[in-house]
Amino acid sequence: MNPYVLMILMSSLGLGTTLTFASSHWLLAWMGLEINTLAIVPLMAQHHHPRAVEATTKYFLTQATAAAMILFASTTNAWISGEWDMNSMSSPIASTMLIAALALKIGLAPMHFWMPEVLQGLDLLTGLILSTWQKLAPLALIIQTAQAIDPLLLTTLGLMSTLVGGWGGLNQTQLRKILAYSSIAHMGWMIIILQYAPQLTLLALGTYISMTSAAFLALKLSSTTKISTLAMTWSNSPILTTTTALVLLSLGGLPPLTGFMPKWLILQELTKQSLPLTATVMALAALLSLYFYLRLCYAMTLTISPNTANSITPWRIKTIQTSLPLTLSTAIALGLLPMTPAILMLAT
Repeated sequence: MNPYVLMILMSSLGLGTTLTFASSHWLLAWMGLEINTLAIVPLMAQHHHPRAVEATTKYFLTQATAAAMILFASTTNAWISGEWDMNSMSSPIASTMLIAALALKIGLAPMHFWMPEVLQGLDLLTGLILSTWQKLAPLALIIQTAQAIDPLLLTTLGLMSTLVGGWGGLNQTQLRKILAYSSIAHMGWMIIILQYAPQLTLLALGTYISMTSAAFLALKLSSTTKISTLAMTWSNSPILTTTTALVLLSLGGLPPLTGFMPKWLILQELTKQSLPLTATVMALAALLSLYFYLRLCYAMTLTISPNTANSITPWRIKTIQTSLPLTLSTAIALGLLPMTPAILMLAT
């Protein structure tokens, strides 16, 4: 892609998200979401491949539907209350329509069906943007309007997303689909705690972005998109394989790694709010997700590929990909757990 066009599209992505962050008026927020969607569509379709075009079409249709629902909900609210302000969501019908639209935007269950299919048709870098940056603007709107939304609805969305995210990823062989279900599950964790401790939602979002970035960039560096080719990465770059396995375990939420921190704090907060049953279901759903991460780690580190590489030794070939973002995101994804008290002090 032409670097000038790429710069314009990236700037538009940043502008759309910033516009939504800064807005208190529904039309301005809607405009930001639309700029965001229109900026990523050319990035998704840049590889002239039927799968990419199909993924782009599916993504555009779902996002356009969600944007129309947001516009309809905000107009309904303005009609009833006479206010376009985000903080005056007085109509329960409008707020329910709004959360349904925003759930469709970020791929919460049961509005998640587009997410794995779209992510499967994209290259890893565009998939990374879709899984991280594109979640920010809708999540900002959900956090701003959370007090007007029925708590039972938020809890249901959160529980369904973690269960579907864990259950759906079990049978997959494509890494991008596994990461899509992982994204759905993490969004569920963020939504369920939103009404009780919004700062924990932001903490979970920050750790999710760092871990997902590390996972996508590691797969990009090793050019891997299927479980069957994961077994060949060990002979190419043992250190990258080790750190990628640890990043995947961090995504699963195992204790010595960063991914354990948001899960631990969210379960603790749910228990404090006298919701032990919800906390138990969330912990069991996390076990489902952990299974498929362990499956990936097993394929990477404990199996040897039946294929033999007849090329020259790969570690002598200079890579042209930049590895600084991968290094930084991997360091954050693996080592932040000891800093939990400091992060909590900053968050509260």
